[in-house]
Amino acid sequence: MAEKKSKAAPARSGQNVLVLQGGGALGAYQAGVYQALHEAGVEIDWVIGTSIGAITAALIAGNEPEHRLERLAEFWDRVEYALPVNALASTPSGVQASRAMTMLGGLPAFFWPNPMALMGQGWPLGSEHAGYYSTAPLRKTLSNLVDFDRINRQHTRISVGAANVCTSQMHYFDSREQVFCVDHVMASGALPPAFPPVRVDGELYWDGGILSNTPLEAIFDDNPRRDGLIFSVHVWNPDGPEPVTMREVLNRQKDVQFACDCEFGAAFAGG
Repeated sequence: MAEKKSKAAPARSGQNVLVLQGGGALGAYQAGVYQALHEAGVEIDWVIGTSIGAITAALIAGNEPEHRLERLAEFWDRVEYALPVNALASTPSGVQASRAMTMLGGLPAFFWPNPMALMGQGWPLGSEHAGYYSTAPLRKTLSNLVDFDRINRQHTRISVGAANVCTSQMHYFDSREQVFCVDHVMASGALPPAFPPVRVDGELYWDGGILSNTPLEAIFDDNPRRDGLIFSVHVWNPDGPEPVTMREVLNRQKDVQFACDCEFGAAFAGG
């Protein structure tokens, strides 16, 4: 990701807010959006994310502006396919094989398999290990790339959404309200059944995208409210053609599932 000299920041009143969806590997596009904002001289005051959006948000809020593009690029370099999987994925016939190898072996900087999960669906794994993979590598990656002390000095506000496993309620961890740490980001990205929940302050949390994949409501629920310019990055398509193959059905199902609350957010904003 090439670093370009930022333009002078445009005159503004209120706050600039960046809202980031969950979307797995689609989160790489979020880095490109931030690069465009950075090069346009737009300073982000508050970044809100869920799932991969929470990871992107932490990389932004947890680094000085001049280092953010470098850290975003390094994150995606670390979690990309490694050889020989990378070589397989570059060929049409090798895509399925590369996916299978990743499912079996994981990604060294993101997740690795939890062999105990293969003992059967009734096997007792424990609440904080109930997932097909361990995300211990991601915890290490984030701890290396994100300066949580900077976040807690409140230079850039960050909020990340997570779903409470036991109450089914959406919860936002906010650096303005609490000491912010890697657990909050991990909780926001704990997508079941692949990843186990994360315990924070005695409560278990899953990926916030389960309940709100476009976390706009955090802005409207803020107290006190402030005027601001909101950049909401959508990585899923709310509109699309009728699917005619099973591949298209699966792709459209994900778009409908994860983009549907964009409409709720727009309606809520208008109300």
